[in-house]
Amino acid sequence: MTRAITPRSRKVRVLATLGPASNTPEMIAKLFEAGADAFRINMSHGDQASKVDVIKAIRALEKQFGRPTTILADLQGPKLRVGRFSEGRIELAHGSTFVLDRDPTPGDATRVELPHREIFEAIEPGARLLLDDGKLVLRVLEHEHDRIVTHVEVGGPLSNNKGLNVPDVVLPMAALTDKDRSDLAFATEEGVDWIALSFVQRPEDLAEARKLIAGRAALLAKVEKPAAIERLEEIVEMCDGVMVARGDLGVELPPETVPPLQKRIVETARRLGRPVVVATQMLESMITSPSPTRAEVSDVATAIYDGADAIMLSAESAAGAWPVESVAMMNAIGNSVERDPMHGDRVRFTVTRPDPTTADALAEAAKNIAATISAKAIVCFTTSGSTARRIARERPSVPLLVLTPNHDTARRLGLLWGTHAVHTRDVDSFEEMVAKAKRMALRHNMVQAGDRVIIMAGIPFRTPGATNVLHVVSILGDELKNYG
Repeated sequence: MTRAITPRSRKVRVLATLGPASNTPEMIAKLFEAGADAFRINMSHGDQASKVDVIKAIRALEKQFGRPTTILADLQGPKLRVGRFSEGRIELAHGSTFVLDRDPTPGDATRVELPHREIFEAIEPGARLLLDDGKLVLRVLEHEHDRIVTHVEVGGPLSNNKGLNVPDVVLPMAALTDKDRSDLAFATEEGVDWIALSFVQRPEDLAEARKLIAGRAALLAKVEKPAAIERLEEIVEMCDGVMVARGDLGVELPPETVPPLQKRIVETARRLGRPVVVATQMLESMITSPSPTRAEVSDVATAIYDGADAIMLSAESAAGAWPVESVAMMNAIGNSVERDPMHGDRVRFTVTRPDPTTADALAEAAKNIAATISAKAIVCFTTSGSTARRIARERPSVPLLVLTPNHDTARRLGLLWGTHAVHTRDVDSFEEMVAKAKRMALRHNMVQAGDRVIIMAGIPFRTPGATNVLHVVSILGDELKNYG
């Protein structure tokens, strides 16, 4: 039996990562009811077969709650790792010399294999090599085609196959590995809505993924490399959405630089009309604790005040002891921040000047009219979702009800700020458009008798990109009676 869920009162979206603690149908439903608007499947863990039932469980929510679901498949990307040690573990001494080479022989305290040819091609003297999530720091002294000599600036224990970050050079390696291509093919065949591409360094990295996706999903670029910051605007223009992936970004850059970069990435995505997700360690302590720290709550609130479209939980919901509580806390923070009378001014601090198009002009007008006449909702008819994205970019003060005949569009809009998408039959006339907008706004508990609603659509109908109508209507008492 379908149990329609009332649209979220908050506008920021909550993206929850699924994992061992939360990948059963029962837990996924609990997370959805607690406030999760979209679900992330991390392709770095587990095999493809294990993801099939998870995807089916997410889609089953559509019948259970009468609302489209949103699935993001996050590709692992190229993982850089050192080789193995003869004793399994060494201690790198501060101030010592350490060599990385192409020799597969197990290493010791003086050397280890580095099985990544691309690093040898790109590295330069003076560049840093960061090991084990930045805990150890090496500085390159000299290099050859198969040997890199480094000075240990920060030492410590190092064990087999630990990760390596190269923050100071752009590596000549593809953003997609063979595993990623296989995972991407699997994810699109299973009908996921978003594909997240890891370790993007330049806009060209997005081209292969875009070609392989072939329009079957939206493409999200994870910004987690310093090189990506240098070409940020180009990368944002090339993708459908952006993630501020603060984990690796905070490893490769000094941690104090991450907050201003987060604001810059959010502002750029907002200005260019792309959904932006803020991720990593948002409620980290809730992996083991039923409540977050005050600093974590403030961190989440800052992302909401900055106007992020979505805030993401990682291990908190995937592998922690309190997955439902983590989602509920995100939901509570979002509601609390958005009740702040200053939230509207702060979230619109970023200037989003409309492009010189009819659709952009109408989207800006809809926001202003809604505020002037105290409308209760904006109803948008769209096929591709572009009109909804234009309206959401303006951060209107009222909910955005999106009506679309395209099920894929309805699902992809789950990461878009303030949007409640409904998959429904298209309309054929202006009169039918008005009647349907009123009826759906009533059905989804957005309006009451006497309320005004703004409608945006394109005529002729069924023509993508033809948004040219803005219409204001009132909900009459007899319409409410007839609906009831």
